[in-house]
Order: sequence, then structure tokens, then C-alpha cells
Amino acid sequence: MKHTLESRPSWVQDLVVYQIYPRSFQDSNGDGIGDLPGICRRLDYLQSLGVNALWLSPVYRSPNDDNGYDISGYQEIMEEFGTMADWEALRDGCRARGIRLIMDLVVNHSSDEHPWFAESRSSRDNPKGEYYIWHDPAPDGGPPNNWASVFGGSAWEFEPRRGQYYLHIFSKKQPDLNWACKALREELLAMMDWWAQRGVDGFRVDAISYLEKPQGFPNSPLPPQPDGYSLFNNWAAGSEGTHRYIRMMHDRVFGPRGLVTVGEVSLNAPEEIASYVDPDRREFTMAIPFVPPAVEIAAWSPKKLLADACRDWRLLGERGWWARFLSNHDKPRQVSLYGSEGEHWEASAKLLALLVHTLPGTPFLYQGEELGMTNMAFSSIEEYNDPEAKNRYRQLLLEGVHPKEALRTIQLESRDNARTPMQWDSSPHAGFTTGTPWLQVNPNYTKINAAAQERDPCSILHFYRRLIALRREQPALSRGGFEALETGSSTLLAYRRPHESGSLLVVLNFSSKAALAPRGLVPEGAQPLLASTERDGGWQGERLRPYEAVLFRLP
Repeated sequence: MKHTLESRPSWVQDLVVYQIYPRSFQDSNGDGIGDLPGICRRLDYLQSLGVNALWLSPVYRSPNDDNGYDISGYQEIMEEFGTMADWEALRDGCRARGIRLIMDLVVNHSSDEHPWFAESRSSRDNPKGEYYIWHDPAPDGGPPNNWASVFGGSAWEFEPRRGQYYLHIFSKKQPDLNWACKALREELLAMMDWWAQRGVDGFRVDAISYLEKPQGFPNSPLPPQPDGYSLFNNWAAGSEGTHRYIRMMHDRVFGPRGLVTVGEVSLNAPEEIASYVDPDRREFTMAIPFVPPAVEIAAWSPKKLLADACRDWRLLGERGWWARFLSNHDKPRQVSLYGSEGEHWEASAKLLALLVHTLPGTPFLYQGEELGMTNMAFSSIEEYNDPEAKNRYRQLLLEGVHPKEALRTIQLESRDNARTPMQWDSSPHAGFTTGTPWLQVNPNYTKINAAAQERDPCSILHFYRRLIALRREQPALSRGGFEALETGSSTLLAYRRPHESGSLLVVLNFSSKAALAPRGLVPEGAQPLLASTERDGGWQGERLRPYEAVLFRLP
């Protein structure tokens, strides 16, 4: 039987997902760390925004070596975030407001403080000895191969009690789970179903492309990093064994429970995206491709963005579904990366919003995006929390880059840009906490904050509310086709979203300079529905102002 989008729950196409990074969203008790009761306090804000799904970054028990992505208790709540009762209050609060709850799920690795690992490392004959990936030393006693950890150094760590190395693609405190072990798989599948029984509506599945490791553990063919080790991840991503494990999850949990699932995937080629979301393969509802910030910064352009959207449509059409996003907890702030932090800050933030919410697929908003929050330039590497940023800084120094230039690179690329506390108001610490925040608040919070934008009907926040409401009102945005239009410019983008109920046109000027729309691009009688330049009167003709973006209803 052929599966199509129509075989999936209809509500999947109607989702607008808001991602919360709990540590940085709202603190309720003054310890400087965001928590579950703090999120509950802000649910009315999410409802007023119009979102109908919440993606919650990990809140499981964790020692926080990698900000919750190192889990030591899959069926427990991190003490800093609250209790299981607090989680249940969040679940119920979401349900009461028509907001679906999507949990982050990390099953490529656990924390080294998980009880499973304590047993596995104790001896080779422990019943849980094969829950993780162990390998004998190389003949010289060193690591089994040249694989690099994402966070620097070897991906192998020696354990004297077993006389073996364990694999950790990320931090040494994040040992990789051995999905080849049936007993482990059963434990993980039971855990997923346990959460489904408690009312989660779906999972965003972290770092899912690496479940099956290359047989024989050969050296990576990729060039070594400055520290001498070679990255494993992209080279080995998406093996057939990994896909087989994902189908197990689907057939045992995702499908029977009717869950929406979003896989974070690393791709060797964009065409691989279909292998994760094609309904016939029974894997994920949507996928989020992971692209390292350094790669994206070097390669991005408006023209490439539209070309990628066309490629996605060509590859999937109506055979799959997309997660549309420019921001998340692993990326710099979108207005800093793709727009303007200066004179055109507001217009560019609105343009990016219009882009994400009018392309085919489900739009994802990351906390603060709806306010136009920007990158935070920490003054020294010591102020950064992000282990990936610290490794990147070390690698740059090993390459001979001057420390000041290395720091400038980190200021642009670091994941901490997205993790600074949410800017609620102009009170001390931006209304995030009454204590000392775990990570510095961006100093621009006195100007960029939710309270100020609530009072301003032309603010970015109100723009997002109108945009999300339009998505509900216009079926073309959630179910329409897609047709890119030629503009003769690399920075002026245009596309149609045709639908039997009424078609739409989107025009975006990705430039700090005015642009002239080609004659006939906007047909006579086209009705402007929303414009990024609404503060200055909105659409005024074929001469688009800097970062002007307009959504039209076509006659």
C-alpha cells in the first residue's frame, strides 16, 4: 500500500511549532535556571502567539555536561527543572490550550552517569556489558581508530576496569549506545512508549543518523582536524542499519501511538532527506537537517535558499513533509545570520518570519525569534558555556589563528548565541530570573523584549501573531503547491503557493538596498495581506524597500 500525506494525521500539516530551551526560557525560583513551572507561567503567551505545538528540549535527569543532551535518567526529570508533577502540569496546561507537546529524545548516547553505563564499564561479563560500544586498544595501546569527537580529541576513552575503550561521538561523558544489542533496544523502545502513555504527542529525535556504526570500525577517510583526529559523523551517517532501527521505533511506538516525529539528521547529500520522511519507509514525519554553523555561514545566500526549497519540492512533492526553520538551539540567531542587526533589524526579522511561514512544510520557531533576538558577543572564551564552541576555539588556535580572530569566529558561530536567556522585559536580567542567570543576558534586552513589543502594534511579536493567524486562514500555506518565480536578481526572491481555495504570492527583498520588482511579477489586483514594512505603510508599489517582504492574495 502506498502511503501519502493523507494517510497521516491531518493536524500534522497545521502545526506551528515553538521550541523552548528550558534552561533559558523562564526561571520561577530565582536560582538563575529556567524550569518547568516557569514554562507553565508563560503558556498563555504561547497561546496568544498562536502556536499549537511545543518542542521541549531535554528535561530528563542529567549532569548537564552538554546541557541536558547527556541523559542519566530517561524517565526522570532533572532536579533543576522541577519534578514529574511539574511536567504533568505542563502537559495538562498545553492540552487545555490546544498545544501539542513534543519531547526531545536522545537515544544515540546517554550520560556516563546513567546506571546502564556504570554496570557496562564495571566488567566485560556484566549483563549490561554490551549496552555501549567497546573496543580493544590498537596494537600500540592507543585508541582503536582515528575517529574524532565532535567536542575535540579522540572519540574513544579508555576504561581500565574493562581494559577497553568506549566510543563517544560527542563528549567523553556521552558514551554511544549500542543499538546492535537487542536488550538495549527493548529498554529504549519501552521508554519511548512509557512517555507516549503519559501523553506526549511526539518526539524530536536528536543525532539520529549515527545509530549503526561502520562494521570493523575502520579509520575515517576524512582529513584530520588540527588535533590529528578525523570526524566520523557525516562520513558514516544514515547507514541502512540506522534506518532499520528507526523503522523499529516507528513500528513499535511512533505509528501505533499516532505520534508526530522529527528526526535530526546529518546528510551526505540533500537527496537523502527523502529516505527519512518518505511515508512508504515508515520512519519520521519530518526531518531537521543538521548543518554546522561554520558550513552554513560560508555557503548561505538568498539564491541558494530558494534553490534548496525548489530542490526539496522536487524531491518530495507531496510524498513527504518538511520541517521549516532558520533557528534552533544549535544555530546562531537568525536575524544576526541572515538579516540585519542594524538599521533594518525589524524589517529583516519580519522578512525571515514571512519566509519560514510561507514555504511548504511545518514552521518551527525558536524562543525569542518572535522578538528578533540577536547574537550575543561574549568578550572571552571563558564566558562561553558551549563545549562545541570551546573545541572550535581550540582547533582554530592549533591552526595558528590569532586568539582575537578565533574569538570573533566563535562570537558568530557559537550555539550560546541561541541560549542566552529569554528577554521578557526591561527589568534586571530581562525578567528571566530574580537571581543570577546561568548564562549572561544579552545587553540589548532593554530595547528588545516581549513587554515593549506587546505595547507596539507594529512590533515583530505582533507580526508573528498575524502571520500565524494567516496560516490558519489560508489553506495555500499549509496545503498549497510551490512554484519559484524568476526575478532576475540574486537577492529578490518570489514564489507562488497555488491552491484551489485561493493562491498566494510571496516577494522578498533580501537586501539592504531597494529593489525593483520585474513588471508583471505582482499581477494587477493582487491583495497585500502582510508586509515587513507595515510600520512604514506596507506595500507601496513595485519598488521594494530594504528587506521588504510581502504576502499577496492573487486574484
